[in-house]
Amino acid sequence: MSQPNLLPGPNADFWDWQLQGACRGEQSDVFYHPDGERGRARAQRENRAKAICHSCPVLELCREHALKSAEPYGVWGGMSEAERVVALRSRRHSVVNA
Repeated sequence: MSQPNLLPGPNADFWDWQLQGACRGEQSDVFYHPDGERGRARAQRENRAKAICHSCPVLELCREHALKSAEPYGVWGGMSEAERVVALRSRRHSVVNA
């Protein structure tokens, strides 16, 4: 008889840190860009999001989650999409050269 597949635990076990996020209650459009947003408008929106992240008590947990899950959109842990791409490339490069 085969073993049944075990389901993952409740999300609260893995995501409860989000309950303490400084971003709770903020408008999501501060953290996620609208279609076609570029240049100065994007930089200003990202800076507003990062200012919220700066004082966040779970900034490191949020950032690590975004990097581990390769979160493709939004500002997470004070990092933009582009900054996470660079950080992930750097991590991969460090592992390869280690």
